[in-house]
Amino acid sequence: MSFDIDVSHRRGGVVVGAAFQSGAGSTVLFGPSGVGKTSLLMMIAGLLRPDRGRICVAGRPLFDADRRINIAPEHRRAGVVFQDPRLFPHLSVRRNLLYGADGPTTLAEIATRLDIAHLLDRWPRTLSGGEARRVAIGRALLRKPDFLLLDEPLSSLDRTRREEAMQVIERVRDDMRLPMLIVTHDPEEAERLGGDQIIRL
Repeated sequence: MSFDIDVSHRRGGVVVGAAFQSGAGSTVLFGPSGVGKTSLLMMIAGLLRPDRGRICVAGRPLFDADRRINIAPEHRRAGVVFQDPRLFPHLSVRRNLLYGADGPTTLAEIATRLDIAHLLDRWPRTLSGGEARRVAIGRALLRKPDFLLLDEPLSSLDRTRREEAMQVIERVRDDMRLPMLIVTHDPEEAERLGGDQIIRL
C-alpha cells in the first residue's frame, strides 16, 4: 500500500480532506480548482496540519491524531515539487540540484535520467518552463525521498514542454518505482499518469 490517507482540515468555513488507499506506483488527485487538492498534498508533506485523521505512506505512519503522531516535514522523507518550481535564482542549476541533496554521488545519474546534464552550468532565469520543472523534480529526487508529491507539475507549459515533462514523470514512475502522488485538474494527465489509481475530488 503506497498511500493510506484519511484526513480533514477546516480553513475558515470550509472543510477540505479525503479518505483513500492506493497501491504501488503513481496515484493522481484529480478535480477542479478549489476543491482542496493542494491542501491535501500539503497535509501529506507536513506543511499543513490536519484537524483529524491519519496519514500513512508505504506502511509508515506520518500523522495520526488519535496516536499523537506528527512527523516533522523534514523527517517525512518526502520529495515535494510545487506548482512553481521555486528554484533559487542566485544558484546555478547544479547548485540548485545539490541544495539539500543527500550526498552528491547521484547527481550525474539524475541529470542524465531527466535530460538536464547540459543545463548544469546555466542559471534558472535562462531555463524554459519545462526545463525548470525537470530541475525541480531532479532536486526533489536528489534528497533520496521515500515518496514524491507533485502539485500540478505540467501546468502553464506549452504542448511541447508539457509532453517533455510528462515523459520525465513517466520515466521516474516506471524506472525508480517511487510512490508518487500527483495533483492535476487535467483529465488527460490524470488518465496517463494515474491509470486506475485516480482519486476524484
